Amino acid sequence: MGSNQARLAVLIDADNAQASIIEGLLDEIAQYGVASVKRIYGDWTDTRLKGWKTALLEHGINPVQQFAYTTGKNATDSAMIIDAMDLLYSERLDGFCIVSSDSDFTRLASRIREGGLKVYGFGEKKTPKAFMSACDKFIYTEILRKADNSSEPKLKKPVQKRQKLDLRILNTLRHAVDDTADEAGWSHLGSVGQNVLNKSPEFDPRNYGFKKLRDLLEESKLFECKDIDPLVHNSGTRVRVKRKKRSYE
Repeated sequence: MGSNQARLAVLIDADNAQASIIEGLLDEIAQYGVASVKRIYGDWTDTRLKGWKTALLEHGINPVQQFAYTTGKNATDSAMIIDAMDLLYSERLDGFCIVSSDSDFTRLASRIREGGLKVYGFGEKKTPKAFMSACDKFIYTEILRKADNSSEPKLKKPVQKRQKLDLRILNTLRHAVDDTADEAGWSHLGSVGQNVLNKSPEFDPRNYGFKKLRDLLEESKLFECKDIDPLVHNSGTRVRVKRKKRSYE
């Protein structure tokens, strides 16, 4: 891919992110493009941030000092927002990765998307829905931390305990398949995934213990998947809602 990879700015709110996610975070970001800019914001005189210091050197992240001038006011947020706008106007980037669980970045995410750039949000499950919805895709950092704590042998390490699929997510998936289906009811798996993300940016199969969307769909027993020969035009995986058998069949 080389020069065709998306150029991304990674902006980390040290007050609202933990150093234990860093390896999983950067591995995840590498799936979307190259981290051309890597900055982390915080008051580095604060001993609470000492866990980040080793990670900064190891991964080439540039620390930005922001003193807490006033009690109760988050100066870090303001510094991140100002830098993000400067980077946005530089016209040398294709997207942003905002690492925080703070709703204060909701308007920033919306503004960046208005500028035509992608926004990938990273935060804990407690992150307000408004910020998650303002991103193109939102990834829970809990799954990145679990992937990072992997000292056990691979055969013994579960990716994550599978959770029961609730009715809401099943309905979302069903609607996504219906919305993108052809006359025979088949949809491209990629189109289904994008349709779901357009409605729920925080959706990720890993949140339910599945590595891929196809695994989740097949486990639900409500969908059927098939692979199209890669030598055939428009190849790939197709999915459709299982059809109920008629009584005379």
